[in-house]
Amino acid sequence: MAFPEKSRYVIIGAGIHGLSTAWRLASQLKAKGKGGGEDIVVLDKNGIAAGASGIACGVVRNNYFQPAMRELMAHSVGVWESDPEAFSYHPVGYMQISHEGMREDVTSIYEQQKAIGYESEFIEGEGDCMTYMKGLFSDWRAQNITSVLHEKKGGFANNTTSIYGLAKKAEDEGVRIITGVEVTGFTRGNGSGAVTAVETNKGNIDCDEVVVAVGPWAKTIWDMLDLPKEVSIKGTDGAMHSGIPTWRYWCLEEGVIGVDPDLQKLNDGGMPPVIHVDTDATLLSDVDGSVVREEAWGIYYKPDFHFGGIQGGAMPYEVMTPADEIEIDPYGPESPEFIVGDDFAHMWCSALAHCQERFSGQIVKFNKEPSGGLGCFTPDSFPVIDHFCENVHFIADSNHGYKMIGVGHLMADEMLGEKQALLEPFRFDRYEKGQLHPVSNSPYPWS
Repeated sequence: MAFPEKSRYVIIGAGIHGLSTAWRLASQLKAKGKGGGEDIVVLDKNGIAAGASGIACGVVRNNYFQPAMRELMAHSVGVWESDPEAFSYHPVGYMQISHEGMREDVTSIYEQQKAIGYESEFIEGEGDCMTYMKGLFSDWRAQNITSVLHEKKGGFANNTTSIYGLAKKAEDEGVRIITGVEVTGFTRGNGSGAVTAVETNKGNIDCDEVVVAVGPWAKTIWDMLDLPKEVSIKGTDGAMHSGIPTWRYWCLEEGVIGVDPDLQKLNDGGMPPVIHVDTDATLLSDVDGSVVREEAWGIYYKPDFHFGGIQGGAMPYEVMTPADEIEIDPYGPESPEFIVGDDFAHMWCSALAHCQERFSGQIVKFNKEPSGGLGCFTPDSFPVIDHFCENVHFIADSNHGYKMIGVGHLMADEMLGEKQALLEPFRFDRYEKGQLHPVSNSPYPWS
């Protein structure tokens, strides 16, 4: 099939957001008698799931301190639940297990989950938390835990399989997905800021509207569109703080220990929820007993037959190199710089052993294959989902991405004239207006 010279809608990025938008937009165009998938082209410079969506841990959760994020995630969980088989989705639930410094925050999350009808159970007090966890895992031994939030919905999905499931849904609606096409720039209309064509290494595509959904490459496309490199943020004190970079990068650290995934079965033999532990207990090495970390730390993990073991991660670290000097490509495991090393393996495996005795001594089975990847973060570490240049719809997920499968649905509906209240808290002008999301006491930049 010839490379298209024109398409009504051009979507950049064949990951979770681009394909979700394409699927929903195609189905809604058809339902409204306004066209269909034949009006949509999805471009990716590498391939389907070649970016962050293809290496994501795959966790699906609601656990957020920010009300807007919590409501957005509840919507997304509903999309995951709409076709678990196609999305390779495992609704095993999710647990936020926390120390005393986070108890007030987690209590707030639980109360607000109840208010929106999101099913969860909350346990407080060190003794009751230990009893509850031992009821699930007989070898549970994490220290300094005073609250457990057990979300009964959520879980995880097998990342690559789920993205291909999304791609099939889009293609079944007539959407054309073209890989190996790199966007190199944009043509603007005469006397207008609107994009009239997407420029690529294969040729230009005239278009009416553009969707940008490129995950870690958000800054790359943002710069091509000549959008602001800095923002001014109105603080809680009413003062304006200027000259803040629009983008920064964090390096995500995740890995796998190559054991039988069934090692993590519940006491009753069932599949366990995704486990996320944040504690301020001193972390000791499972290798030699030395101190690994004295300040608060956090990890998450789950059994995963797709990865062939126990898979998870820990807190990311901020990349201090100026954003303009960061080399995103080669991305993920192919990167010569931004991959996990021995320090991560030592910390994560020791943390697993701190939580459950069954993981003691398992560091020798840590998968030595490269893993990890860069995340492109906004100034406040929360998504920017907005419309620019008159006809460009931008989804910058700030690394919250994979679990937010429902964002594409909301964006598609908004493109067809239905303003989406769930997206309002994520507009770009929130910085200037000082309408910032509340910040929790979690060691993670996105919670």
